[in-house]
Amino acid sequence: MAIRGSLQEAGLADVIQMLHLGRRTGCLALADRGRHASIFFEEGWVVHATIVNRPDRLGDLLVKSGKTTAAQLDEAMRMQARHPGQRIGELLVGLGALTPEDLRATVRRQVDEAVFALFSWRGGSFTFEPALAPDPQVERVRVSPESLMLEGARRVDEWAVIEQKIPSFDLIFAGDPAAPDAGTLDLTTSQRRLLPLLDGTRDVRTVVEATGLTEFDCCQALFGLLSAGVIHRVGTSTLGPSARSRETQIEEHRNLGVAFYRTGMLDEAVREFRRVMELRPGEGFAPFHLGLIAARRGQWGEAVYFFRGAADRAGPRPAILHNLGVALGEAGELDLAESTLAEATSRAPDRAASHVAWGLVALERGDAPLAVSRFQRARELTGDDVPALWYWGVVRALAMTGDLEQAIRLSEDGVARWPGHPVLLNNHAVLCEASGDLPGTEQTLNRALEADPGLPQVSKNLGDVLYRLGRFDEAAAAFERAARLAPDLGEDLYFKLGNLALRR
Repeated sequence: MAIRGSLQEAGLADVIQMLHLGRRTGCLALADRGRHASIFFEEGWVVHATIVNRPDRLGDLLVKSGKTTAAQLDEAMRMQARHPGQRIGELLVGLGALTPEDLRATVRRQVDEAVFALFSWRGGSFTFEPALAPDPQVERVRVSPESLMLEGARRVDEWAVIEQKIPSFDLIFAGDPAAPDAGTLDLTTSQRRLLPLLDGTRDVRTVVEATGLTEFDCCQALFGLLSAGVIHRVGTSTLGPSARSRETQIEEHRNLGVAFYRTGMLDEAVREFRRVMELRPGEGFAPFHLGLIAARRGQWGEAVYFFRGAADRAGPRPAILHNLGVALGEAGELDLAESTLAEATSRAPDRAASHVAWGLVALERGDAPLAVSRFQRARELTGDDVPALWYWGVVRALAMTGDLEQAIRLSEDGVARWPGHPVLLNNHAVLCEASGDLPGTEQTLNRALEADPGLPQVSKNLGDVLYRLGRFDEAAAAFERAARLAPDLGEDLYFKLGNLALRR
């Protein structure tokens, strides 16, 4: 289950420690007004962290720190575009532009700095969603939360002192003419790196980006220079939040919306995407994501509306047509779903997911042989990476054609590949019962019940099997559980409960 709360009531350190001690895996999403961040855990260890709209992308950090060049990064990004799924750091190592040690150190720095920055947040809310993982293209580390909390607490204390002299990143500093020559002073490497940039025109934000230093290291160095009288404040940047360009605002709302969506904070995501639609009404990106959110909530009519809006604005792109076709099918518009998915597969003939969805529509229209042929084409495209939905559809289609032997064989393959998938286990149990294997049916249904006790049909089917086996008390318990979960499951359920009551 998700864990939610306020950072004012439960501090970030307490939340991180709880997840670490509980050996939890998932995403801790944090939000504070217009800011959003994510910390990903695997068995209690921090493996990735990011703050939306914060300039700490791995490629940028590598270039600014001198670990690699901009040209090498561009080449790696071109390679990544040709081979989606490969990580930018691995590509740079493969090109010889970066050593594995430098990659690990930079990724660790990226994660550390993101978490340290979060300790400075004064308020906001958090949500922990189990089982969520970072994007596959993201480089990962394995960091002990305890070390992060210790360093984070130290930095919070030091930030409190630094902010007395540097309360805003919009401040502009310059060298003090009355100060001693820098060559005669005992300055740190970071301070010497900063001095040439403090020319009275750059604000702190620009200096951070130019040096490649972290915000903390840069401000720490500035604080030292201010304390020593080497530099002084000359003004404030006019490019503060009030002067941000319209494009920057749109980009921030887009990034926040995507981040909220990926971490399951759907109400917040809707708010951001609707704001994008207000600022840029002719773009398809926002209505497409609003359609995805509606589909995720099972609001199929609303999903159809937004996907159609996305198609009107962005054109009939395969991804939009695919999702529109799925939503139409779920909304019961099978003829429109058929034609929409036909266009989707014609525009992207190698998109296996569209062939699966097209097969499901044929199945719902009662054309099982056509569904089987579409599922077969999808299998050719997926190879060994077969989704659970494909097994669900093809097994049903084969059973409808009367090919029970092939249906059972593929069903066995499906539950072997997806051993904890309750729906596939339930369907396999139905086939086992049809073939007369009642002990196998009971065993499979118990596995499905263990995987998801909240599926009413599993309890109903288990009750049927136990009823046939003459184990009436167990059957009654299963039927009663199904009735509690879904009171409108069907008259057959209550008929058998009545029989059992009569028997008693």
